[in-house]
Amino acid sequence: MEGHGESKLAVIAAIIANLAIAVIKFIAAAISGSSAMISEGIHSLVDTGNGGLILLGMKESKKSADALHPFGYGKSLYFWTLVVSVSIFGIGGGLSLYEGISHIRHVAPEAVTSNPTINYIVLGIATLIEGWSFSIAIREFRKSKGQKRSWQFIKSTKDPSTFTVVLEDGAAMLGLIFAFLGVFFGHLFHNPYLDGTASIIIGLLLMSVAFVLAFETKGLLLGEGADPQTVADIRLKVVSDPAVDQAAEILTMYMGPHDLLVNLGVKFKTGITAEKMHDAIHRIEKNINADYPECVRVYIEVESLGRSQSPDESE
Repeated sequence: MEGHGESKLAVIAAIIANLAIAVIKFIAAAISGSSAMISEGIHSLVDTGNGGLILLGMKESKKSADALHPFGYGKSLYFWTLVVSVSIFGIGGGLSLYEGISHIRHVAPEAVTSNPTINYIVLGIATLIEGWSFSIAIREFRKSKGQKRSWQFIKSTKDPSTFTVVLEDGAAMLGLIFAFLGVFFGHLFHNPYLDGTASIIIGLLLMSVAFVLAFETKGLLLGEGADPQTVADIRLKVVSDPAVDQAAEILTMYMGPHDLLVNLGVKFKTGITAEKMHDAIHRIEKNINADYPECVRVYIEVESLGRSQSPDESE
């Protein structure tokens, strides 16, 4: 089962790295006037704030259930991850696009003649720091995904914090490459428009990452259930109990990364006593929880299959 401990380490490392990188990028942008460096500074600053939001979501999701939220606060992480995706799209991607287009439309006179050395130094330092953060994120991501393929894990995991930092840091590494290429070729060919083009590409990259995050979080916020294989296995555990005759529809919904609600209908065998039925219910709950510890809430509706109405009753 995926744990918040590994994710939290990666998030904290990303926050430290992005804050440091944002400061030096903005200094370099102020000195050189590079549009790509401004976009990269915005990118790192947004990522710093996003890391804080992910930490907030992780903290809130662990709060105990109360009268107002009887099913707990697990979905807080999903909400804040969605906010992060909107932040990346609107602030990071939007401002980078605006900066790039503005730079192309109104090229500053010093853009061609300014010395790019400071940009190269900053990009080199940023690559080292970002590479450190990215290596931690990748290491923790691999621990979480186990033998699953990366994309398969991203689509199946119910804990978005396990891949959000990887996507952000991966986009940051690509952004540094695009920024370098924009600055390098812009000065090599004395073409300041390439610098603005790099900023636009960085903006589109951030928007792509935001789309993936929003898409994967949407299903969880709407009430995503367990995968068909898990549901089929739960059904098998139910019908294999000696007191059970049939199992009705099984409804599941993730209330948090590690909190799966299970509602199932059970028709017990004819003649079973109330005491044996009570024991069977506890057995079923125990068997499900043994293999799926995230099933912390299992609700069983007794004899749900025996409720089919006749035409007269339904009128």
